[in-house]
Amino acid sequence: MLSTVTTKGQVTIPKKIRDAMRIRPSDRVEFMQNGEIITIVPVRTLREFRGAVRKLGVGGFEKERKKAKTSVGRRVIEEMQ
Repeated sequence: MLSTVTTKGQVTIPKKIRDAMRIRPSDRVEFMQNGEIITIVPVRTLREFRGAVRKLGVGGFEKERKKAKTSVGRRVIEEMQ
């Protein structure tokens, strides 16, 4: 698909691509360059991933948070030795 660069350096992302990638007004995109190839990647926020992972079992957020903090603490101690 072709798009034209404006005098301000702006490019319109074609509607078909915006729809496929769920890019909406005010969304952020990142431009990445690899040689002469430019890739546009939608930037997703953590808020967009809310609810994407189901809870496995009981315990809740605080229990999982405590386990994560303990795990990180152990790793830090190991790295310091």
